Amino acid sequence: MQGVLFIIGLQELGKGKIQLSKNEKLDVLHIAICTLLSPYGYYEYEGLDKDGWPHWKTSEKLPPLKPEQQQVIIKQAIIEYFKSMDVQP
Repeated sequence: MQGVLFIIGLQELGKGKIQLSKNEKLDVLHIAICTLLSPYGYYEYEGLDKDGWPHWKTSEKLPPLKPEQQQVIIKQAIIEYFKSMDVQP
């Protein structure tokens, strides 16, 4: 699933093929999570920083979830993401 999240994060970053540091790769995963959970009201898009990286703010506190529950929400959000793009996963 991390691979799918990474691809979504890269798509949302929109910078094409670039070299990323380890920390930037983690940031790409964060971009994916924020993008996926925004429609559920957990994050609100703020805009791009001076380097063109997107930023979100937490708009609703996530409820405490077990890892299995987190996986279900993320998988559901991934499916909805691809549906909104009219692309089949």
